[in-house]
Amino acid sequence: MDAFYASVAQLDNPELKGKAIAVGGSGNRGVISAASYEARKFGVKSAMSGNLAAKLCPELIFVKTDFERYNEISKKIRTIFFDYTDLVEPLSLDEAYLDVTQNKKGNPSASLIAEEIRERIFKEVGLTASAGISINKFIAKVASDYNKPNGQKTVNPEEVLEFLEILDIRKFYGVGKVTAEKMYQKGIFTGLDLKNKSLEYLEEHFGKSGRYYYYVVRGVHTSEVKPNRIRKSLAAERTFSENLSSEVFMLEKLDLISEEVSKRLSKNKVAGKTVTLKIKYSDFTLQTRSKTLPYYINDKDLILETAKSLLYQEKLNNSVRLLGISMSNLNTETKKAPEKKSVSVQLKIEF
Repeated sequence: MDAFYASVAQLDNPELKGKAIAVGGSGNRGVISAASYEARKFGVKSAMSGNLAAKLCPELIFVKTDFERYNEISKKIRTIFFDYTDLVEPLSLDEAYLDVTQNKKGNPSASLIAEEIRERIFKEVGLTASAGISINKFIAKVASDYNKPNGQKTVNPEEVLEFLEILDIRKFYGVGKVTAEKMYQKGIFTGLDLKNKSLEYLEEHFGKSGRYYYYVVRGVHTSEVKPNRIRKSLAAERTFSENLSSEVFMLEKLDLISEEVSKRLSKNKVAGKTVTLKIKYSDFTLQTRSKTLPYYINDKDLILETAKSLLYQEKLNNSVRLLGISMSNLNTETKKAPEKKSVSVQLKIEF
């Protein structure tokens, strides 16, 4: 979806259409969740502080987040997806992979399917979407950002290698800002530069990710579209209007956060064994403290007691601007079955 949170706000309030808006971010300590394309022209983007965004764009309008509404619209969009295939793998509320090799419409063209889905989303929901179409998830993901907003990009099988070779390394899915800077320092600016590095070189300088980079730049990405992705964690966090300097002042906040985590666990009908306390200090350094229990929990009081013990586990390094609690090691996780020997078959579909 195109600037999903911001687009939903503009959909629900026509007066905001065509204006620079930011979702979240208001107040002295606010952080932006999303920005409309009108705001992005001024350099406003997600994860930016509201204060900085307002300086970049004096006309910026701040709107509150509304996750209930985002969920509602997300479900409508996914209903459309399932009219074409059951192989739908959601990445978030506003993004998903679809395998349309064999689709319910009997349409032999993946590009035409994407076009039809985008038209339906616009007519039935009122929002625009962009799509990437190719032979695997990695290339489709990269292509989905190519003609945003409200566009699509098809990378045909015979075009894959050339497409990746001329691509800026920053456009590679899985290459973040820090990794991109590291690659620049080593003379890697495009896919071709990356391709010219050996597997040994990439593993030496980028660890386990080196193998991933080595293969995706050659168009190799064997991950299947998994319609039943298993949730591995649930979390909630709060950023404070003023820094907190004492554990005593943080207990009330932890109580609220524990309650929110418990609600989310109950809503998803799961429980977890590992409680992780996230602490972001006033100097923006981040610290996590974890404890794994011998049993599954989703009760607010048990989550809170564990979080308290983690808070008092060691002295705080500084005053605190954010606290968060996450539950992992959930009872949704299953042991992997032994791998079976298989033969890979390249499926054919017209683009």
